[in-house]
Amino acid sequence: MKIALMGGGDFVDNTSIDKKVLALLENKKNPLFTYIPSSFYQSDIEFNELIEHYEELGLKRFIKFELDASYGIAFKKAIFKSDIIHLGGGNTFYFLKNLRRNNFIHELKNWVHAGGILTGLSAGAILLTKNINTASFPEFDCDENEENLKNLKAMGLVPFEFFPHYRNSKRYDRELLNYSKTVKHPLYASSDGAGIVISDDEISFIGRTACFFKGTKNFINK
Repeated sequence: MKIALMGGGDFVDNTSIDKKVLALLENKKNPLFTYIPSSFYQSDIEFNELIEHYEELGLKRFIKFELDASYGIAFKKAIFKSDIIHLGGGNTFYFLKNLRRNNFIHELKNWVHAGGILTGLSAGAILLTKNINTASFPEFDCDENEENLKNLKAMGLVPFEFFPHYRNSKRYDRELLNYSKTVKHPLYASSDGAGIVISDDEISFIGRTACFFKGTKNFINK
């Protein structure tokens, strides 16, 4: 399994993570990169920025797939011929609703287990974990659950939870520490430009990431 979770920031902020991910392609010729935004709103602007960034890293073929827009079966099938699929940032609840509505949770998981490389930034990264609970805090800067989702179960590809846009402050730590006391697994919190790359049994931490576990906090990379 090959996946990457990014804490946030602009595309250029995540260059170190991207280079680690692209190395997983093992020099495959002319790989196909698909971008799935959380929403069609302003996705053209984001897609153009993505293309500009990844072209500098050597990629040439790109697809944008919008879950909340109409599409044909053939186009959907083309997505799963990609070498890399990237889930963008945005409202995690809205993103999860549309992934479910289009039956993408199950299909993405099968594609990853078949060898595809799945990456996510912010909301997209949270969706790779067992649930999207972390989208609900901190209270002063959380995603709004305007979709009124009750079932927050996500893909469950990793044995931990993930918190993006982390800042080393008491306001953030208070809620993260308290939440970590209620779960049995680690919660990794990555700053913008930082993240986690997993390749089979190898896990790499890039940039500043903190681990919250049973009421304690430790930095993986300072």
